[in-house]
Amino acid sequence: MKVLVTVKEVAEVEDDFEIADLDIDPRYLEYDLNEWDEYAVEAAVQLAEAADEEVEVVSATIGPERSEETVRMALAKGVDRAVRVWDDDVEAAEFLDVASKVRLLEAVVAEEDPDIVLTGVQANDTGFGATGVALADAVGFEWGAVVNHLDIEGVLADGVAHVHRELEGGIDEITEIDLPAVLTIQTGINEPRYASLRGIRQAQSKEIAHKTLSDLGLDHEAVAGELFLTEMYEPEAESDATYFDGDAGEQASQLATALREKGVGAE
Repeated sequence: MKVLVTVKEVAEVEDDFEIADLDIDPRYLEYDLNEWDEYAVEAAVQLAEAADEEVEVVSATIGPERSEETVRMALAKGVDRAVRVWDDDVEAAEFLDVASKVRLLEAVVAEEDPDIVLTGVQANDTGFGATGVALADAVGFEWGAVVNHLDIEGVLADGVAHVHRELEGGIDEITEIDLPAVLTIQTGINEPRYASLRGIRQAQSKEIAHKTLSDLGLDHEAVAGELFLTEMYEPEAESDATYFDGDAGEQASQLATALREKGVGAE
């Protein structure tokens, strides 16, 4: 049995930064594993640990060589091996939209033939929240979005995922999803483990297979998206913020005075 979990390296921006062309200057960026993907990785590893048979956990990422450092953190937490998709055509793409990512991940799914695919609900950077469901549609799998509880025991044994899905208004849906399926994992579903020293050492010898578009049977058209970045700028504040000093009582008094001066509550 096989579990495929998608992971993404995302950039975190320093408080003070500069913009270079259509992106933030790389000098002000630090990279880490996407928060939602950490929970997906943990769910994948828990599935493997709970299964009655041998389960291989494979991660898939779209990213440059730099991202292998982030991928190795997933390997250190129990992922068995990884696939990294990147080449000059992907790097040259102006913007990887959902459709472009899905085409690449669809090829990885076709090659790996997993029983279940886990993704994070969304990414810290773009926040589209659509890749997992769009991937399920592309590969013809059943799907469950915004999964906040997964019955780990027996998921791969009986071929059914028993899940709770987070709906609008704080409502949970309890449902069963036949495998193969794609599940998008919500934060809080579990407690992601820390990578142990032993896991970190073992991760150094685990495989990260670099795949180009050609390796996956694709060409540059696969990353020809319909979304383009036209401008990036730091928005200007439309008004100044006022900070009130002192204890709670003093702050409340100053706030009341400011509101009266603004005419709030005045007859």
